[in-house]
Amino acid sequence: MNRAVVLLSGGIDSTTTMAIAKSEGCELYALTIDYGQRHVHEIEKARLVSKFFNAKKQIVVSVNLREIGGSALTSSIEVPANRTQEEISHGIPVTYVPARNTIFLAIALSWAEVIDADTIFFGANVVDYSGYPDCRPEYIRAFESMANLGTRKGVEGLTEFSVKTPLINMTKAEIILKGIELGVDYSLTHSCYDPGEAGIACGRCDSCLIRKKGFIEAGITDPVRYAL
Repeated sequence: MNRAVVLLSGGIDSTTTMAIAKSEGCELYALTIDYGQRHVHEIEKARLVSKFFNAKKQIVVSVNLREIGGSALTSSIEVPANRTQEEISHGIPVTYVPARNTIFLAIALSWAEVIDADTIFFGANVVDYSGYPDCRPEYIRAFESMANLGTRKGVEGLTEFSVKTPLINMTKAEIILKGIELGVDYSLTHSCYDPGEAGIACGRCDSCLIRKKGFIEAGITDPVRYAL
């Protein structure tokens, strides 16, 4: 059984990615990052998802990106609400966290090298989110190349690291339907960027709007509660 590190936030994309990794026969090692995000509620959801899929191990690594800021998710910048689909699909939004995925993937690579895993599963997607530069296929390939140039096992030829992004060209509806096919319980997931104190989704941020649209297009009832 091949070991795989799965970046797991507890959202739809990372949860479906974990389901795909499991369906491919991988031994799952779930990596969740507590980076000082506004929607810290997702970390508990990631724990539930990890247990649901019987991951061999889950670790939660703390990297306080709030010290750096620069994003609506890691500072007092207001989270955009009620944007149109056209607005969501153009430009880099203020919810972009500077170099976040580079940091996350680097930590995943570090763990993969330690546990003798050659694969990192990452739920990047470019269809519904057009604005995040660190979700593009060319970025993923560049990181993969760097991984094999900048690690002992890569340089010594002991391991050829790969970053798998099975959702990269799927719509949110397609992702949801794939997850349902693989037995995902989406009631365990969290997508909202700006939840209330009890973790209830706002229903107005970009992530909530994309999630709602995905479930409608998939013809499936979203099991998550929304404030609006």
